Amino acid sequence: MPADLRTRIGHLDLPSPILTASGCAGTGRELAQFTDVARLGAVITKSVTLEPRAGNPAPRVTETPSGVLSAVGLQGPGLDGFLQRDLPWLLSRGARAVVNIAGHSAREYGEVAARLSDAAGVTAIEINLGCPDAAAAGRPFALDPAAAAQVVGAVRGSARYDIPVFAKLSPEVTDIVSVAKACVSAGVDGLSMINTLPGMVIDPVSLRPALAGHSGGLSGPAIRPVAVRCVWLVREALPDVPIIGVGGVRTGRDALEFLLAGASLVAVGTVLFHDPSACSRIQRELEEELAARGVERVTDIVGRAHQPAGYATERRSWV
Repeated sequence: MPADLRTRIGHLDLPSPILTASGCAGTGRELAQFTDVARLGAVITKSVTLEPRAGNPAPRVTETPSGVLSAVGLQGPGLDGFLQRDLPWLLSRGARAVVNIAGHSAREYGEVAARLSDAAGVTAIEINLGCPDAAAAGRPFALDPAAAAQVVGAVRGSARYDIPVFAKLSPEVTDIVSVAKACVSAGVDGLSMINTLPGMVIDPVSLRPALAGHSGGLSGPAIRPVAVRCVWLVREALPDVPIIGVGGVRTGRDALEFLLAGASLVAVGTVLFHDPSACSRIQRELEEELAARGVERVTDIVGRAHQPAGYATERRSWV
């Protein structure tokens, strides 16, 4: 019998712990011919900004060993375009929409959150803290606990009370737990980790950086061990805070690893670029991984790796 993948986060009931990661599935349209988006836990949208953005100049994406380096620059139609076109489409397909939001000031984030709260059908909000802070010489909010907390406070204070808010954290810090604690103290309902790692590729033909903006964010399998460690550390410090694990997930076993580390949900990203049906496949593989271990409900294994070695259970496969 397949394992039960239903997951409850606060008052949210999701059919699966598998989500799409922000920036890798657009707003779901690109996947619709390959995956039934209504069967996923949710679609995390690409970052939505207050105003339309053209993004960075090309080239802005390049492949690397075991990953992708990108510097798209938050290209998108802006909040009005999202509310008029993208959100209604997601809702028409029966999908749950977790809206990733971005901005250059706490005020911008708060305004986007307030307007999303007036729209029907927003399942949750994910704050992209990787954006540059205009008041701090472009230093990303995610690198400073106080700045991250300020944004979280603005969003939580502007969003409708029944819309959960997740903060997406960066691994580019010496102590991710301190940032996580600051966000929780500011009122965030959950955490998402990790965002991309900074990197660069030099083109051996042009002898120049491969991206027009020189550096970009590294995603894909290469960053998965970093992401798993971040989830583990934050789960140890904040065991009651829901976590979305994201970074290099390609298989059901990868998703299982994040769940064991303490994530309640798992977002699938870069693999979608070459396997747009990956979310459906990973859900099936996760069911098989759980069934092979005699686990009836996915919620039973969240954080299981934090148990002492040899932890006794009625399931021999877990001893």
